[in-house]
Amino acid sequence: MNYHLITGGCGFVGRNFVKRLHRTTNDVIFFVDDLSVGTHPSTWLPVGTTSRKSEEGLEFFGEDERMVFLKADIRVLLEALIENPNYLSETYNLNLDGFKDVFHFAAIVGGRATIDGDPMKVALDLAIDALFFRWICLNKPERALYPSSSAAYPVDLQTESDAIALAESDIDFTRMGQPDMTYGWSKLTGEYLASIAAKCYEVSVTCIRPFSGFGEDQDLTYPVPAIARRAALKENPFEVWGSGKQGRDFVHIEDVMDCTLLAMDHITDGSAINIGSGKLTSFLDLIRIFTSFAGYNPDIKPLLDKPVGVHSRYANMDYVTQRLGWKPKLSLEDGMRRVYDVAVNKYT
Repeated sequence: MNYHLITGGCGFVGRNFVKRLHRTTNDVIFFVDDLSVGTHPSTWLPVGTTSRKSEEGLEFFGEDERMVFLKADIRVLLEALIENPNYLSETYNLNLDGFKDVFHFAAIVGGRATIDGDPMKVALDLAIDALFFRWICLNKPERALYPSSSAAYPVDLQTESDAIALAESDIDFTRMGQPDMTYGWSKLTGEYLASIAAKCYEVSVTCIRPFSGFGEDQDLTYPVPAIARRAALKENPFEVWGSGKQGRDFVHIEDVMDCTLLAMDHITDGSAINIGSGKLTSFLDLIRIFTSFAGYNPDIKPLLDKPVGVHSRYANMDYVTQRLGWKPKLSLEDGMRRVYDVAVNKYT
């Protein structure tokens, strides 16, 4: 039986991968989360999903018990695995020789309020990633995924007066620009560690740079579900952080997963690819989409004292299209409609 590991498995991206891999494989999905940001599996697995807790503290979900949850600080677990590669088998009575695929989503994450409001907390990602790469270089899973971020791109390419579609080649470790706050720095450092793991330790590593991922089960610290909720409640005036003219490249989580899994089949050298739509959408445009679903035309109330980040961030998808033949399946409107429908059912 193959085992896959998902760190940060109860966060937005991690839990979607848990469900995807359980649905599309016959393998065991072992996922770890300390629940400081993510929520317990009982809150996001389908209603009626069976569960069992072992004496050792593992939680098994589903009739086939192929979703196995461990509540733990990933740093503590990685330190234990570095010290003793058999730690999981010996401590939790698992028949586990090693992991086939490892998806590393554990991170200090949050919306703009966290990135700008507590940058030193976010810098703890450096410690998480250093332990992660040390462990995979020692134990060598078949494949590893490192999720970087579009925040790794130089901020001087994302200004109101000088914004471009960001291409993979715009990050060059020989002549670096300044990424976005400590979150961008940590992700850029992780990319460098991924290249070292692949080159010097022969570990198969894939890096992705997702842009503004969104989905139906994202929490309200992120802009898309927060805007959808305000539209569902027909807020008027409609509040927007900053002027609302700042733009992002929105891509649905289903498309993010599709592209990620495809990339892992083709990229092993630690190099990174963009995952986005290639289109820039302002927050004012996003509000117009959601309020059109709600059937009203509110006044806009800019909140100029709120953090907004860079002015324009969107992906150049030429490289991914040419190398992988991938394009997102869901249009912006279709993806946002899904989010809106959930918001209506949840908040009205």
